[in-house]
Amino acid sequence: MNPVYRMADWEVRKGGRAVLREINLELQARELVVVMGANGSGKSTLLRSLAGLEKGAKGEVRLGKQAMGELGRRQMAQQVALVEATLDLPFALTAEEIALMGRAPHALRWRETEEDRRKAEAALAAMDCAEFAKRDFRTLSSGEKQRVIVASALAQEPCVLLLDEPAAFLDLAHQQDLFARLRQLADSGLLVVAVTHDWNLAALWATRIVLMKQGGVLAQGTAQELGQAGLLEQVFGLPLRVEAGPVPFVRPWRFGEREDGQADAI
Repeated sequence: MNPVYRMADWEVRKGGRAVLREINLELQARELVVVMGANGSGKSTLLRSLAGLEKGAKGEVRLGKQAMGELGRRQMAQQVALVEATLDLPFALTAEEIALMGRAPHALRWRETEEDRRKAEAALAAMDCAEFAKRDFRTLSSGEKQRVIVASALAQEPCVLLLDEPAAFLDLAHQQDLFARLRQLADSGLLVVAVTHDWNLAALWATRIVLMKQGGVLAQGTAQELGQAGLLEQVFGLPLRVEAGPVPFVRPWRFGEREDGQADAI
């Protein structure tokens, strides 16, 4: 199978500093890839690079057989949907209108069709947003806004879905529901790449986890392959306890719990 994406020796520099360095990744259709790392490790810049929004200082990113720079913005938008972490949309638009914005890459002369409306409605229903489709987006809770934004991306009908911390504003039930839906999308043929800080959420649903540190890829593999306390402590910078099982769950040590003389997590 040909990779959907190939990043070769990719480097992004900002202010004279390498924000990403020597990134070599191949990403396939039918994968749910979760990118993890401490703040400032380059996760969001990696995602924006896949979306064609970052200029590389070195290396290249290819989508299918084409270099990213060869793709026009409309052509790119018909294939790749990006959901960034911000939820600030100050305009007086309904949730339904936000979802319809996802159809823009397919619209003719910027006029939505009945098919566009059906697909936007289906995307809202898929994200459990149908009940507030007519509400002003600004009046929704943070979690409801996040689900509407993801619905807009689904309405875009991409072959690649990129999400920056999509579960950040969701309650526990909707976190699990979202990642279950992302896994279903991957199983149906999409490439889904999501950033999260929640190891346990990633371990439950990801087909592959990419661990980043200081702008580079430290390790990648399944949760079972990466679920080692020493490796994860390097990534997150605090003592961790891995609880073995079919899925390796992780939690910080409680104060006074450790017996090896090392400092406890707070």
